[in-house]
Amino acid sequence: MLAFASKQPAHTRHVPWEISPRLQHPARSKISPVLSPAAAAFGDERVVNGYDCRPRSHPWQVYLTYSGGNRWCGGSLINQRWVVSAARCANARELEVHLGEHDTHKAEGTEQRFWVSKVISHPYYNPRNLDNDIMLIQLSRYTQYVQPIALPGRCPQTGESRVVSGWGNTITNGVPSGSLSPNSAAYPQVLRCLNQPVVSDAACRGAYPHLFTDNMVCSGFVEGGASGCQGDSGGPLVCNGQLQGVVSWGYECAERGHPSVYVRVCRYTSWIDSVMSSN
Repeated sequence: MLAFASKQPAHTRHVPWEISPRLQHPARSKISPVLSPAAAAFGDERVVNGYDCRPRSHPWQVYLTYSGGNRWCGGSLINQRWVVSAARCANARELEVHLGEHDTHKAEGTEQRFWVSKVISHPYYNPRNLDNDIMLIQLSRYTQYVQPIALPGRCPQTGESRVVSGWGNTITNGVPSGSLSPNSAAYPQVLRCLNQPVVSDAACRGAYPHLFTDNMVCSGFVEGGASGCQGDSGGPLVCNGQLQGVVSWGYECAERGHPSVYVRVCRYTSWIDSVMSSN
């Protein structure tokens, strides 16, 4: 829901998103444009030019932190004991799962935190191109204020509207979106949402030649202006109450010609069911 695009010389504009502890230090320099999408994965994504989600409208939303509360990734609760997120998010030390969050700066009585009992990344996860960028996190319980989201019954169709949500970066072209001032941190305290269409596979392959695979799906605006961004990684892409995508990667948040890339969850339902039933 957040996009981040920096002002750089033309030859360095195409910078993949990164997911890393630098979320705590938004002023630090960007990663090198020569890094692959996988390298970019080590710094999270968030929503640019989205809107504040209505409280409790996304009860499956998960907020992942590490080492005592540092922002890391997003995720989705899919049943009483399991969360779906991005495989690259497994790199954090002391990963902690937050459920029932909306405003991360306020105690609203719905929050609950869990230490992770088990993390299972997809066996064919490729950190070079982020293929199969999906993992499962095992929990012990959840509260009445949260509820799981259903896995998809079919794959997404081009043009269908989807909602992406997260607490990721909200800056685009160097100017914060929403109510953030230019001198404030780029990460919102309230969960942000963005409605966006599914982009055709052909258009996505054209935007990311040699990187896009059948396990990925693009969603967003080819003309740019709004997208997920650093800090949203692992979070949900939802349609009609079903988890259709997991925030994965992209170049320069909200950049024209480069829609956001998500894990195509419909291709992993059998694997997810198998892991949950055997654990």
